[in-house]
Amino acid sequence: MAATLKPYLNAVRTTLEAAMCLENFYSQRVERHNKPEVEIRSSKEVLFTPLEICRNEKEKVLIEGSINSLRMSISIKQADDIEKILCHKFMRFMMMRAENFFILRRKPIEGYDISFLITNYHTEQMYKHKLVDFVMEFMTEIDKEISEMKLCLNGRGRISAVEFLKNFN
Repeated sequence: MAATLKPYLNAVRTTLEAAMCLENFYSQRVERHNKPEVEIRSSKEVLFTPLEICRNEKEKVLIEGSINSLRMSISIKQADDIEKILCHKFMRFMMMRAENFFILRRKPIEGYDISFLITNYHTEQMYKHKLVDFVMEFMTEIDKEISEMKLCLNGRGRISAVEFLKNFN
């Protein structure tokens, strides 16, 4: 693990563990409705202060909490156009299968690549520390996945170019 990545991930982990204290909270406007307050934003008094943790300008995490839900948005490092395209396609692939990843949102927050929504129902049905571990594992593996896809793409491009240029000899 890179020297700058470990403190960044530790900061995200501790903040996520602290913000994961969610409880059942019915809507103050509609009786017996329980909607994620971080999404609805109907009552200012149940929203926590959003916290942004940055590793650099392009790699950051936004954690928005409320009394019954937590939204975590991640911006992934994209050094060049190829990485931007690969990241966009990979995130789109995952978001199309959001129902299989119970905490994944179908649409990310503006300015971020992917978002997770954790409600009090998720923390009641699943272990909190396992949810945090999943998100942290996702953050560590996503850079590796995109780098591997980029290397594979460059290799395939090189082979295609060699085969194409053989015809001109």
